[in-house]
Amino acid sequence: MKARHNLRKLNIWNDTVELAVDVYKITSKFPKEEKFGLVSQMNRSAVSIPSNVAEGAGRNHAGEFIQFLGIANGSGNELFTQLVISNKLGFVDNDTLETIEDRIDKTQRSIYKLSKTLEKQKNK
Repeated sequence: MKARHNLRKLNIWNDTVELAVDVYKITSKFPKEEKFGLVSQMNRSAVSIPSNVAEGAGRNHAGEFIQFLGIANGSGNELFTQLVISNKLGFVDNDTLETIEDRIDKTQRSIYKLSKTLEKQKNK
């Protein structure tokens, strides 16, 4: 079964692109000495989420898409961990941490639902 999807119409992709943009805005306020530390790591984790959704959506089989959704999910966990560390270091306030945590959680629930839908399609 082909898994190709119209990327621009995938809510999960659009939402995660916006999440990545917001993470860039947050990290732009970090201390300059973090440019090659947390800033780089967080930006790469944030970009990895929609990038893996995009790569999976362009694959030929549902199983491949599911695999890339799993990687996107892992990048969400990585981003959350980096946000917690940034919060503990005083770079991210509690409200921002909670807001982004909620968005990551919503993203991961969406990834799970999409994965289950693709799994059903794959098994038909």
